[in-house]
Amino acid sequence: MTDPILPSAAQTETNKNAAHDTGDNIVIRMRTFIDALKQHNYAYYVLDNPILEDSEYDQLRRSLVTLEESHPELVQPDSPINQVGDMPLSAFTQVTHDIPMLSLGNVFDYDELHAFMRRVNDRLNDAQKNPEYEMELKLDGLAVSLKYEHGKFVQAVTRGDGQTGEDITQNTKTIRNLPLWLADAADIELLEVRGEVLMPKAGFDRLNRLAEESENKTFANPRNAAAGSLRQLDPAIAASRPLAFYAYSINQGLPETIETQSAGLAWLKTIGFTVSAVEVVANPRAAQTYYESVIDMRSDLPFEIDGMVIKVNNLSLQQQLGFLSREPRWATAYKFPAETVMTRLNDIEWQVGRTGAITPVGKLEPVKVGGVTVSNVTLHNFGEIQRLDVRAGDMVSVHRAGDVIPKVTRVWHDQRSADSKPVTLPSTCPVCDSPVVLPKDEALARCTGGLFCPAQQQEALIHFVSRRAMDIDGLGASWLISFFEHGLVKTVADIYQLHNHQDELVTLEKLGEKSVQNIISAIEASKHTTLARFIYALGIRGVGEGTAQNFAQQFGDLDSLMAASIETLIKTPDVGTITAELAYEFFRAPHNIEVINSLLEAGVHWDKVEQKAAEDLPLDGQTWVITGALEKMARDEAKAKLQALGAKVSGSISAKTTALLAGDKAGSKLTKAEKLDVKIVGEEEFLAMVGE
Repeated sequence: MTDPILPSAAQTETNKNAAHDTGDNIVIRMRTFIDALKQHNYAYYVLDNPILEDSEYDQLRRSLVTLEESHPELVQPDSPINQVGDMPLSAFTQVTHDIPMLSLGNVFDYDELHAFMRRVNDRLNDAQKNPEYEMELKLDGLAVSLKYEHGKFVQAVTRGDGQTGEDITQNTKTIRNLPLWLADAADIELLEVRGEVLMPKAGFDRLNRLAEESENKTFANPRNAAAGSLRQLDPAIAASRPLAFYAYSINQGLPETIETQSAGLAWLKTIGFTVSAVEVVANPRAAQTYYESVIDMRSDLPFEIDGMVIKVNNLSLQQQLGFLSREPRWATAYKFPAETVMTRLNDIEWQVGRTGAITPVGKLEPVKVGGVTVSNVTLHNFGEIQRLDVRAGDMVSVHRAGDVIPKVTRVWHDQRSADSKPVTLPSTCPVCDSPVVLPKDEALARCTGGLFCPAQQQEALIHFVSRRAMDIDGLGASWLISFFEHGLVKTVADIYQLHNHQDELVTLEKLGEKSVQNIISAIEASKHTTLARFIYALGIRGVGEGTAQNFAQQFGDLDSLMAASIETLIKTPDVGTITAELAYEFFRAPHNIEVINSLLEAGVHWDKVEQKAAEDLPLDGQTWVITGALEKMARDEAKAKLQALGAKVSGSISAKTTALLAGDKAGSKLTKAEKLDVKIVGEEEFLAMVGE
């Protein structure tokens, strides 16, 4: 990059007499200032390495503004003066992508990388096998699609759900290194460039530092900051944020002379786009070597990355290889290992769950892991504490599994203090003082307080009204806890008596007559439910939505289920001995029977269950597996639908698997399914199959 050209005194004086200059001279001066400002913006916003003092930058900008105000007819289309926000929006509009913005599959180690390249080879003829691969940094930002018409920037759209995104043109226009005019692409009718909007590390640190000084909320990580900036309705806010755009693909308007991904990115760079580091490799070993070298330099990069993107370099081969339901066959993301850091475990606290499970929670000295500050970490159960031999005061290594869930991976016993004491299981519940038991051959301790334990009562209430249970809209956890603390509800049956306490409810803070009436109406509406929902809402340990659906189909009515023996319960599909025993004991507990009878007396009811014969279950005898993130339903909901159609839902892929329901970011299960030639069903196909 050349040194910026600062305006000399002579140039500044000349500006005053610009009206006497020829148009060509004015344009030349404009170009001089524009090029210098562009160099500075790139150095400041992308590299975070300013090459001008603020006063020098202001001088440059004022000089260009003076020229443009004097000669508006000569203003250059790529002037950085234009990169300011327009009027605030009232809402974002939805835009359908011309070409879907698909996600990428993932690999996590060399074997999976090798398997990906082997699958590519399997789809190519002998002359095409072992193609070149292009590798790019996997930038941790927000994917956007940009459109240019005859070189002019006209639109920016977020990825959204891959089919439809939000129009963020006004906000994207303010990004300092984003070209608004592409002189060398003026003959291309429509050019679509996709890439990542991110916030460089140093700019993120500056933003948070200013927020702290102003006593405003800080951002958790640069990605959140970038995404939040682009989704501001006021473009002036986006303009104030240190954002940068990095291009990674050309999806429309590709020049015919470009035959490879790497050549396409090189061309984008020549016409004004910023592009991350690119490497072309010939085989898995070369890819692994480059991947490891990037891991070593990761902390020195000016921006966050979470892996590498590996693409077949030849564009015609990309077209030939095509796509799976939600991702290309010719590209994958090679994710980095979870980031691991050391910190001190200050204390261990015990929490009580809805089923009485006593769970240890580690209280950490706050530490950043993968860009997020972590202060709590689950220790799962007492057995895990014993396995790790972890104690309060220990130094521990923590990583975020899948860059999401904090987990203790190592205890540094050699740094333990001499007065350290082993952790002991509490003998009584920390909430209700009932005895705590640790069943034989189990690692999870439990409170014996049952419905007498406030923690379990509150959690049972919250579970009962949840969307997949009785679905009582508007009656959230905070109100339920408030009602519980005021003595208005104790068991789930008490919910259906709240209409008798409307005068008391209205007196509660922030709960007026209208809100009370809405809650009472929602409670009344929930009385008509299904047997499966009712069984699930009871909160029987080990009985999820799928098992509740199976119980409803197997027994047809509640009385038969409640009277069933353990041997009879086991005959239900996917119900084992432990679940059968837990359900049997639940329906033998007098207080549970009392609550159920109270619910029925209050008017809770359901339509008769239509028990289907095997021939009426289209998926009877099939085994399905679910993987990845589903967008339009929870995985438990998908599991329940499959089971309702007669399918068995397994947790692992094998040669006996009938089909894999694959959502977004499907991992090793998808890889194994492809290897075993198991049918792969996308979410849209599945919804069509079940009639939704």
